[in-house]
Amino acid sequence: MKKILLTLAIAFVLIQITKAQVITCLPCDQLSMTVNVSDTNYLNIYHAGQYLTHPQEFNVFAWEFTDQQGNIIFEDTIVDDAIVSFSHSFPISDTMNVTVYLRNDSANLDNWYISQGLSPNGNSINCLFEDKIYWETGVYPSGTPWGRWEFITGDYSNPGVDLNVVLAVDDFSYQKKRTCKNC
Repeated sequence: MKKILLTLAIAFVLIQITKAQVITCLPCDQLSMTVNVSDTNYLNIYHAGQYLTHPQEFNVFAWEFTDQQGNIIFEDTIVDDAIVSFSHSFPISDTMNVTVYLRNDSANLDNWYISQGLSPNGNSINCLFEDKIYWETGVYPSGTPWGRWEFITGDYSNPGVDLNVVLAVDDFSYQKKRTCKNC
């Protein structure tokens, strides 16, 4: 009886440890966003990072929408939700910049790296997504015109950049500094 209780206790502890270590997520370049619903003065964008990054309750999305001059149209920080939506008075003749920063310090990519045969790096989720949206128009076969906000790169074609990655010196363009004596 003692052996059975000891075995059950060890099994219970191992299950708890295993549960604590199972954190699933994907690299930034495998996550993206899509326009979910739009109208001339309304926008609703879905981000796949909420669904694909666990534990979801620690997903923090910092959204920023700006015009081409950098003026803020809308900004919000959303925790544990895949959707940002807002009403606006932005003209449909202009292009809107969309930037979202996804952070989850409780998730890491180690299981994904191991599944790919790579060495784990212990990095948390720290992704930056940037794209532009424009008002696309068309005509249905019935002759009725339509319009909607769309990403320039297309839905789900705007992968994120991992801000944990350390860039090498070769990744930067170098320009020799010039000195001007008679300027």
